[in-house]
Amino acid sequence: YLKPDAFPDASVFVPPPPAPGSAAQLRDEQMAAEALTQKGKARWELAARDADLSTPDVAVGNFSCAAGFEISAKATPKLDKLLKNAATNLGMSTAGVKKKYQRQRPFQSNGQGTCTPDWEAVLTHDFSYPSGHSAIGFGWGLILAELVPDHGPALVARGMAFGDSRRYCNAHWMSDIESGRLAATNMVARLHAERAFQKDMKATRAEIAKARAVKPTRDCAAEAAALSLSH
Repeated sequence: YLKPDAFPDASVFVPPPPAPGSAAQLRDEQMAAEALTQKGKARWELAARDADLSTPDVAVGNFSCAAGFEISAKATPKLDKLLKNAATNLGMSTAGVKKKYQRQRPFQSNGQGTCTPDWEAVLTHDFSYPSGHSAIGFGWGLILAELVPDHGPALVARGMAFGDSRRYCNAHWMSDIESGRLAATNMVARLHAERAFQKDMKATRAEIAKARAVKPTRDCAAEAAALSLSH
């Protein structure tokens, strides 16, 4: 929806990352260690699914349980298109701040692996603060909450958990995730000023009215149990 030269400058409102040795950095380290206790368990596996932004229907489909209906390219093509287009802008909303601070990721600091080992070489060269995944997840939660207001709280919560999956994955610090939410909030507000976004939102509402009859195909009880560990 937006070209890079129209992106809002997130460095204006995103604070610097925690300083080494600070209480905030200690909090990040403690929360990372806590998350690592879930390695190989249900929350870790959910984090790996949330990390996958490339496989069709995986990432957007992870909001199906919170929405109360199946979200996919087949079931909701207009919503799928809207979310994936928005994801490009949401993910890039953190790029300028990442480049400014060049913070290392937790797996580089604690020597533990991530839930996506095949991506670690790439992640090593892509800085940690703020989290682009968190920006995408929280932005999606905000957009979906507007489109499905009766499920709004659950959708925002799922957006927060989507970002928190990066902590369970050992790919981001908690402060990375929180700052990603700030970048997302600003980007979603900016997207609402774009006519193309407004048009797609309107078209998606009509689609959702019919799509809500199709219940999620995934195990929502198992997802809820895994998400109960998120903070």
